[in-house]
Amino acid sequence: MNDNIILNTDSYKMGHYPLYPDTCIYMQSYLESRCEKSQKLVYFGLQYIMKRYFEGVVVTENDVYEAYEFANKHFGRNDVFNLEGWLYIARDLGGKLPIRIYSLPEGTITHANRPLVVVESTDPKVFWIVNYIESILSKLWYSISVATNSYEIKKVLDKYTKLTSTKELNLFGLHDFGDRGVSSSETAGIGAMSNLVNFMGSDTISGILYAQKYYNTSAMVGYNIPATEHSVMTSHLNGNSELKALKLLLKNYPDGLIACVSDSYDIVKFIKKDIASLKNEILSRNGTLVIRPDSGDPVYTSKFVFNLLADIFDAERNSKGYWVLNPKVRIIYGDGVNKQTIEAILDNFYSYDISIDNIIFGSGGALLQKFNRDTYKFAFKTCFMKHLVGNKVIESPIFKQPYEFDTKGNYSKSYKTSKSGDLLSKYNDLKLVFENGRLVNECTFEEVRSLASAEF
Repeated sequence: MNDNIILNTDSYKMGHYPLYPDTCIYMQSYLESRCEKSQKLVYFGLQYIMKRYFEGVVVTENDVYEAYEFANKHFGRNDVFNLEGWLYIARDLGGKLPIRIYSLPEGTITHANRPLVVVESTDPKVFWIVNYIESILSKLWYSISVATNSYEIKKVLDKYTKLTSTKELNLFGLHDFGDRGVSSSETAGIGAMSNLVNFMGSDTISGILYAQKYYNTSAMVGYNIPATEHSVMTSHLNGNSELKALKLLLKNYPDGLIACVSDSYDIVKFIKKDIASLKNEILSRNGTLVIRPDSGDPVYTSKFVFNLLADIFDAERNSKGYWVLNPKVRIIYGDGVNKQTIEAILDNFYSYDISIDNIIFGSGGALLQKFNRDTYKFAFKTCFMKHLVGNKVIESPIFKQPYEFDTKGNYSKSYKTSKSGDLLSKYNDLKLVFENGRLVNECTFEEVRSLASAEF
């Protein structure tokens, strides 16, 4: 797709510049989640947006004329597009965006209903640029939503770790299966990177590459293990395909963690007969075989699989009194997994004195895709303007305060009321991160992870 930033907007914004007062010389806007203040958020993703879309020269004369031609055809008239303003940015400002962006440190665990990002104009001739880029900046809702969701799952895992385990919280406890379940490759990269803020296991390569490229690290930030899929388990001739595939898995990967999907036909038969027949080989391996159910009710199935494995490989109570399988075998549940599923499985385990040590989780669509901008009620709004009247600068707080009807016809103030005034004077934890085409105060992925893990 074309990287012309002028066309990377809601097209109605092209015609807004002549509708602002001709006295206006400054604009300030902000991004927030309009949820209740008690809702915690993991703030993440701005540096990707700034590096991908805003850094350096992003407006050329060719971009301007391409957008001008598009707008004239799109609107069916030639008086909408701000040709003079965009040529000013391309020529006089060197193609760099005349804005400053202030932000919380990425990885910060904060609360909703406060500014996460504040943007201000730096050139009075093109102050309108602040809201023109709303469509790009507003996409922060996605990375924050994914990071927040996996943080909430991390809290669930931490709870049951403290209840039932003698070990530290397992940062591989939630594994990303989401690449094929999202709407685009960019979504996969952003979403998987956002989950990696909290966890370390992932099948989504692009998330690792995004973290390395956009968050200044050469470290490997996501890991995986050899694992089968149904095509592998069902590919062998002359019957007993699952058993043959498992034998090859054990033979080709004699060390370390390996995972085997186990329900291609009959999971009970596969575990009781095929896995049991290879008990000695599994016990003699220098590593762990992870069994993956992939169908059925998650709560019942996970407990049933635990019982089958315990019958074959035994289990012992840890010092807290919870059952733990022989360390040569474990379970990963990855079908229909979300926060609610995980809570239900672990609560069921807890009720039967089974430790969280026996299981980890894989999640795909529910981890990276099942969100929208309203999940945490994100909005980007203007809060403050300055006007030049004669020789006097007049400051003007800007806000919206709608009233709305509920289903019963009651008329009251909406939660969509916005903040007003100079937010930079009210929130001193917002730091300058971008100015006139240049990133300042860049962060690394390690720094993001450190902040996000502060509560654990």
